[in-house]
Amino acid sequence: MENYLRNLALSTAALLTMLVFVQCQKTASPAESAASATEKTDRLNSAEQAAAADASLILTDSLPACVHDKIYSMPVEPLSDTERNVLEFVREEELLAHDVYVFLGAHYNLPIFKHIAKSERFHANVMLALLQKYALADPAENHQEGVFANSDIQLLYNQFTEQGLLSLEDALTVGETIEDFDIADLVAHLDGDVDNADLGFSLEQLTKGSRNHLRAFYAHLSFRNLTYTPQYISQEMYDQIVASPWETGNGFCDCAM
Repeated sequence: MENYLRNLALSTAALLTMLVFVQCQKTASPAESAASATEKTDRLNSAEQAAAADASLILTDSLPACVHDKIYSMPVEPLSDTERNVLEFVREEELLAHDVYVFLGAHYNLPIFKHIAKSERFHANVMLALLQKYALADPAENHQEGVFANSDIQLLYNQFTEQGLLSLEDALTVGETIEDFDIADLVAHLDGDVDNADLGFSLEQLTKGSRNHLRAFYAHLSFRNLTYTPQYISQEMYDQIVASPWETGNGFCDCAM
């Protein structure tokens, strides 16, 4: 597990030293350009509206109880060492995304960072509920933004925030990279690391949220004629996600998302 996480961190470090934005080179007719611009604007507006709607629903007073009830309705099953590691890592992984987006949102007047930060906080709280269910220590107890117990996650935070300060375009690419990273990590855990029903269910909901976040950052990059090449998930998976509609429902209750 440690080697896997360290390899992810090191590959991300290499990625962040060579982020390159590729602008579209195709020469289009005025009519094609207008149609393309309209499509990109519509996609961007749709993503912004969906992200804002999700963020507002996260503030629903009954949501914490919904999450608690759903998680505790599933059986308490023995946790393997790997599952414990997954719980602890994903708890801080979601806080990593939250803290980076809060940081970037303070530097750029772009609502998407603030909207998705709220969703990431919700994801982190889902992991906290699972830690509490199994009476496990919270690695992020008394968490301060930008400070992490896991050294690999700390490295990622430092790199992502440094890169995101270079420009708005870099910040959006950081967002897309984080979601790319999260999806790959969550899918890997679901495919081979966990079999407890409550943990598997929760990771599936987090993966769905990350797919939506990937779509949102893609819409912003596409609107600016910028492309992103996935570093962790396959190009095929990436293309399928960004071409598919926003997914609704958080799985924990009918009252939100």
